[in-house]
Amino acid sequence: MLQATSIPQHIAIIMDGNGRWAKSRGLPRAQGHRAGAESVREAIDACKELGVSYLTLYAFSSENWNRPQAEVSALMILLEKFLSSKAADLMRQNVRLQVIGQIDRLPESTRETLQKVIAQTASNDSLTLVLALSYGSREEITAATRKIAQGLLDGCWKMEDITPELLASQLDTAAIPDPDLLIRTSGEMRVSNFLLWQISYAEMVIVDKFWPDFRQGDLFAAVAEYQKRHRRFGSV
Repeated sequence: MLQATSIPQHIAIIMDGNGRWAKSRGLPRAQGHRAGAESVREAIDACKELGVSYLTLYAFSSENWNRPQAEVSALMILLEKFLSSKAADLMRQNVRLQVIGQIDRLPESTRETLQKVIAQTASNDSLTLVLALSYGSREEITAATRKIAQGLLDGCWKMEDITPELLASQLDTAAIPDPDLLIRTSGEMRVSNFLLWQISYAEMVIVDKFWPDFRQGDLFAAVAEYQKRHRRFGSV
């Protein structure tokens, strides 16, 4: 039984294992990515049922651009199809779409589809779905540091104004609360350049199954594990 008073406000997920899921079945990697799209729907539905306010999905990292061009192109096409086909569902479920990352690196058609669905769902206020696309946390922090340095040169801030709060305000996630719970699938024990600043105090749950096999029950189980933890934030 989950405690209704201890539901994480923000869940972030590293969706890992699509390629290995496909390989284990003798399928092309693209088939694993397509299968993973169903798990996205499951995660959204589970968060809606629990009353989670924010769900951030690590959909495409800045390092993923190093993958074979054919796979990258297939991922972009899949993303466009997913957004186009799910826009009506997002509206029906009152889900708002947002995105973080180096969006200018995405193909023009992908950016246009993203912006269309973001605008269409902007007034929804039940669950905010954040897609991390062409995202890398080191790049994000570097960009924020450059903004602050430029602000110092321009006289917008003084040296003593530089605080953790100021840096956080310059990140892609400035308007989004930090994750309470970080889930990673496929059993891997690393954070892979994902929300390094924001997950400083997040509870981590590793799920020992590939992302295409992730279902609502797995998210409920992760939340149940989260509720067992005593979050001390450095105190006793």
